[in-house]
Amino acid sequence: MDPVLIVAAFVLGSMASRMGLPPLVGYLVAGFVLNGFGIEAGAHLQTIADAGVTLLLFTIGLKLKLKDLASPEVWVGATVHMLCTVALFGAGLGLLGLAGMALLSGLTWAHRLLIAFALSFSSTVFAVKVFEAKKEMASRHAVTAIGILIMQDIVAVVFLAVSSGKVPSPWAIALITGLFVVRPLLLRFMSRCGHGELLMLFGILMPAAGYGGFELVGLKGDLGALVFGMLVATHPKAHELAAALLGFKDLFLVGFFLSIGISSSPTLAAVGVALLLALVMPVKAVLFVGILTRFKLRARTALLASLSLANYSEFGLIVGTIGVAQGWLDKSWLVVLAIALSFTFILAAPANAMAHGLYARWSTGLKRFESRTRLPDEAPLNVDGATIAVIGLGGLGTAAYDEMRRRHGDVVVGIDFSRQTVQSHLQHGRRVALGDASDSDFWERINPSAAEIRMVMLTLPDAKASAFAIRQLKARGYGGQIAASVRFEDEVAELKSAGIDAAYVMYQEAGVGFADYVCKHMDHCQLQESGLTF
Repeated sequence: MDPVLIVAAFVLGSMASRMGLPPLVGYLVAGFVLNGFGIEAGAHLQTIADAGVTLLLFTIGLKLKLKDLASPEVWVGATVHMLCTVALFGAGLGLLGLAGMALLSGLTWAHRLLIAFALSFSSTVFAVKVFEAKKEMASRHAVTAIGILIMQDIVAVVFLAVSSGKVPSPWAIALITGLFVVRPLLLRFMSRCGHGELLMLFGILMPAAGYGGFELVGLKGDLGALVFGMLVATHPKAHELAAALLGFKDLFLVGFFLSIGISSSPTLAAVGVALLLALVMPVKAVLFVGILTRFKLRARTALLASLSLANYSEFGLIVGTIGVAQGWLDKSWLVVLAIALSFTFILAAPANAMAHGLYARWSTGLKRFESRTRLPDEAPLNVDGATIAVIGLGGLGTAAYDEMRRRHGDVVVGIDFSRQTVQSHLQHGRRVALGDASDSDFWERINPSAAEIRMVMLTLPDAKASAFAIRQLKARGYGGQIAASVRFEDEVAELKSAGIDAAYVMYQEAGVGFADYVCKHMDHCQLQESGLTF
């Protein structure tokens, strides 16, 4: 990548981060600025951008379970929302065209529906980045949103095939069938890759093979990367592989966002239409909330999923490109769609950052949309008889749960927001419940002031989520002890201001714990022979 692009991305990405926005907003703005100085996107930048999207879809596949797509709220919800969006946005564009608005008055109804179709997609890149930044990829709302995005990707594949007149090769069926045959072999290779660079190389080879293989048989290459990720998603090393690819993926995605901005040359009319399209973005969110709550999801789950899906998608640019190539749209619409996409990213970033606070503020009104019944994993919690609660059941939380139960008996309850994590712990005989500490409704359902719980241990990956949980406990009259783990020393101050009793700095205490372990378990005589005394 050109050094100028790297410097611009770093400077504006840092500025966006200091303003409380995701760095990706800065990367988009950097692209527009570079375009203003006449700098063009080269072939290398586009290659990096494509690689970023391919790696992203592969890592999504690593975390995806087919049963998540089978949920009615996913496949029916995605379909109904897309149909409603196309109808509403198409009608709105038609009315604006009749009013004589620039760029819209000369369009036919078919062309307006095509633009509305492009706007009905949501950005997979943006949503995944938001969930990863907040450590929420395993949450109910993230799983629902990602499932809807994948359903949209499937619709995208069909559209590309139909619009381009390109029919998948008869060999496509053979490829799909062959994947089920070679899957055991791929899992065996993955097991033998160890934990170092071979595993990382395997993770790079898999999406490349999926992309190339699907392209050869007339299918969308990005879908191939997704499918190849799903093939090995059940392997015990799937999570480790996703973590190993994280740095590569993030670096390549910088090129993706730069390429969007740097390819656009905005005009005043294009900016005006794009801004208008961005301002109706909340309509998408409202539609999603209404649809998802009809499928027995709680209002909070529906809202958090909807906010991540409210923006427009990079696929809208692909639809625009096809429209221009087919002579359906003027080339200026590519600029409009690119600017509208950027505007929605800028608007959606703070909305998603404040999502939990927004729900806490609007919860009373939003609950009116809830159905009377709930899905099994959205049911209220039962912590009767528990006096110690461990919230967050990752590696540290699980170890803390087991140790507290060893010391105090069956008075410990574990809580986590991941269905898979909860199911796994239940199979191992632990008393766990599904709940999200960053959910204000969670604290209402558990009612800490009336519960018997006297010790809360927070082992959450995000210090802000821990601070929110502490404030919720204090606000609801909880008088017991609160302890939390943090990764870095500078996070302790935020938790102390929230009212914590004790903070455990993992990276500092790990060394102390290791030293204590050595002192307790190493043979005393051997230590003396080595010249060491304790």
